[in-house]
Amino acid sequence: MFESEISQKLKAEGASLVGFCELDSPVGEFKYAVSIGYKLSDSILSTITDKPTMPYFQHYRIVNTKLDLLALDTLTFIESKGYKAFPVAASQSTGQYTGYFQHKTAAVKSGLGYVGRNCLLITPEYGSKVRFCTVLTDMPLTAQKELVPFSCGECKACVTACPAGAISGKAPCGEMKREEFFDAQLCSEYMKNFKDIGRGSVCGLCIKACPKNNLK
Repeated sequence: MFESEISQKLKAEGASLVGFCELDSPVGEFKYAVSIGYKLSDSILSTITDKPTMPYFQHYRIVNTKLDLLALDTLTFIESKGYKAFPVAASQSTGQYTGYFQHKTAAVKSGLGYVGRNCLLITPEYGSKVRFCTVLTDMPLTAQKELVPFSCGECKACVTACPAGAISGKAPCGEMKREEFFDAQLCSEYMKNFKDIGRGSVCGLCIKACPKNNLK
């Protein structure tokens, strides 16, 4: 009912991707979700060579802020229609290398992409060079797209590129848990080598290496 209006509003405000879904398991009182994606800059990703860079770290944080603002606007719209909503920040952690809610869960269910070997959401339009946030809601929403099948094939460029050894190379499938194919702790510990860039610095090498991103 409201999918088209929400999508048009968010696209007008700069969102690159917008999707909707009904969750397999409700999160508290919220059974539905809006998935919002924002494409990362090709030119900034191209600054990544063999380690994290300040331009990418700054861009990453700014994109997170943009996504949080888009989520806030979505919250305002949903509440104006008499429903409840709960925005989940683009970057959030409970301290156990995971967040309150996994953005990939909503994005996959919304037909925006699939989880690749690099544990990133890979989209048909932009590959893995997209950041996401989610708005949980009790507003009835229906997926507007079909699920996207795993399409990494035999490619393991991200496995080779990962300096932390966090990517096992296994293809995510079914109910496989993240730790079965990706070690978030190894990834996080590696980032501590770059405190000179900033607290919470991000690597980006797996994104830079992914051929689906068409980076030069």
